[in-house]
Amino acid sequence: MEADYYEDFPIASGFLPKALRAPIRVIYQVSRTAADVAEDSERSAVERHARLADFRGGLDAVANGHLAPVHPLMFGKLAGVAAQHKLPLVPFYDLVSALDQDIDTTRYVDRNALLDYCRRSAHPVGQLLLHLFKAATPANLADSDAICTALHLTNFWQDIGADWKRGRVYLPLTSLARFHVTERHIAEGIVDEAWRSLMAHEVARCREMLVRGAPLALRLPGRAGLVLCGIVHGGLRVLERIEGAGYDVFRRRPALDALDWCVVGARALAMWLSRRVGGRATSLEGNA
Repeated sequence: MEADYYEDFPIASGFLPKALRAPIRVIYQVSRTAADVAEDSERSAVERHARLADFRGGLDAVANGHLAPVHPLMFGKLAGVAAQHKLPLVPFYDLVSALDQDIDTTRYVDRNALLDYCRRSAHPVGQLLLHLFKAATPANLADSDAICTALHLTNFWQDIGADWKRGRVYLPLTSLARFHVTERHIAEGIVDEAWRSLMAHEVARCREMLVRGAPLALRLPGRAGLVLCGIVHGGLRVLERIEGAGYDVFRRRPALDALDWCVVGARALAMWLSRRVGGRATSLEGNA
């Protein structure tokens, strides 16, 4: 799991209500610390699994009202935040489970297997924030899960080449077979009709999930909703960049530049002010 996945916490917190910034920093610290354990390349897989097991022991201590055997100060802060805001601990356990899996798992047989990984690696972020906002309704959680999964997959599609160098392929093996794509395409950066068909399919699915979850941004109060509009449009813009590159994610990572962020900001503001999503599907997905 990439480190920058967790960097969104401190960035977003500056735009959120002051009362929630401290709890968000605690959530970020816990998530970042767990990720650091899983990504510690100087330790063996066995050692990292053991340290994540210790991390679960810290979560168990919070759940049972005991002093954590590891990172006692951090888990003490988490215990306070969880009690004050009635945060569930299940998302943290899910996150650790995903990090544990990511140490060893380098391929996903089918889409269901990949989505199950995303359920544990991506969903916790949105779920915890919704609980902080006292907005964890079934509808809001479903939309948040759609957005978080779509953003996670979008990040995977951006980083296919980099992940290959780390020995990982997140594209489901059944999808590769369906579109007659092999791992040789990734290894050699082959962008032919088969590759473009596969990536067009994956990009369309990500876009559909982002648009489906976007109404959540209009239900959240104040600046939080506006921030989420920007997050949704940022993801959509990356997907446009992948399409604009002819699905060649190998020679240059499809990333957003200053002009792109201006486009994202304008679209997010337009969505927030119009209070419309469904009737503006074209503007959500269209090019600038």
